[in-house]
Amino acid sequence: MDTDFVTTPFGRRPMTPAMLTGQSKARDVDATQSIDKWKLYRALCEARGRLGISDRTLALLNALLSFYPKTELSSETGLVVFPSNQQLSLRANGMAEQTIRRHLALLVNAGLIARKDSANGKRYSRRHGDGAVREAFGFSLAPLLARSCEIEAMARDVIAERIHLQNVRESLTICRRDIAKFIAMAETEKAPGAWRDHYATFRDIIDGIPRNPDIAIVTAALHDLRALRGLIINMLENWRDSQNPSANPSQNERHIQKSESHSSFDSEPEPTSNIADHRGEESAAVSTREPAVTLSLVLTVCPAIADYAPAQAIRDWRDLAAAANVVGRMFGISPSAYQAACATMGIIPTAVAVSCILERSEHIQSPGGYLRHLTRQSQAGSFSAAQMLMGLMKTRGETETTRVRH
Repeated sequence: MDTDFVTTPFGRRPMTPAMLTGQSKARDVDATQSIDKWKLYRALCEARGRLGISDRTLALLNALLSFYPKTELSSETGLVVFPSNQQLSLRANGMAEQTIRRHLALLVNAGLIARKDSANGKRYSRRHGDGAVREAFGFSLAPLLARSCEIEAMARDVIAERIHLQNVRESLTICRRDIAKFIAMAETEKAPGAWRDHYATFRDIIDGIPRNPDIAIVTAALHDLRALRGLIINMLENWRDSQNPSANPSQNERHIQKSESHSSFDSEPEPTSNIADHRGEESAAVSTREPAVTLSLVLTVCPAIADYAPAQAIRDWRDLAAAANVVGRMFGISPSAYQAACATMGIIPTAVAVSCILERSEHIQSPGGYLRHLTRQSQAGSFSAAQMLMGLMKTRGETETTRVRH
């Protein structure tokens, strides 16, 4: 067979590791293996970036494939083609001979073809009496056939990455549109809030995306925009509820409970009153016997929650609540389940619970179902945000002394 050879190049060309590798690939071809050469060529076009070859190099490979007489590449019919540079130039749209030699070397170095040089360096074939090719000298396509599965897998990965990038870009465009229109509405309706600052943050994220970003940059920008959109939605919903208190009976119920207990989270600065009186909401259904939890402890045990806060920093309980709201939406927790948790446990204990869920997200199949379970525990009087933090610390094997006061 034409695949059973190891040969060195003719003339002054030195033997290289790439040539040896290509010839080794040629010997690895399964005698029963075959593939449509043009299907494989299309896969090469998709995977060319990973293989380090250009469109000009592919154009020359296309010309080489056109000299293979069958549609199916198979070792049974031989895999060596032997066109002259002049013939290659005609089928490669007039490519110069010097350019042909350069791109042939690139194909060899990429491990896609292998040289099989004759004693005098000429490309030709020897035939049997019946006209069948007995031996040929030129370029073997055996490495291409041997790597066909690898090349097709590369092409599938490249296509999947391109589709993923398109989806992320589409999500970023929608998120960008949402933020711009939410801010415009807020300014038109004169809703309270630092809308100019939010718009400046929005522009910083958008302007930081280069003209041709990779998937990591677009994903990071989408993450930041989603966090900003979550904060803006939270502010607008609180403003809407303050405009029409009767539309939110659970909020009124929490305000009634305000006089019955005092929040155990007063050891850290609380949000100011420009967002629907979180003091009353945080104190709802929180027992005065529950140990106090500091914001610094929450951030020590649950550092990941900070990634979803405005500017990726949590400065007070309000930022924690806003970040937890974003995470809840990201996890697909229904608004009714989240609202029920806030009504039963309080906004801040719910935010602490969501922060813990985020840290353990790899082990929790249904964050929404788990939050409902915690809500039922709170209704039975057996939920404690402090105990949940302690449990998370023990799971991680933390040894530092906690700041939980009994």
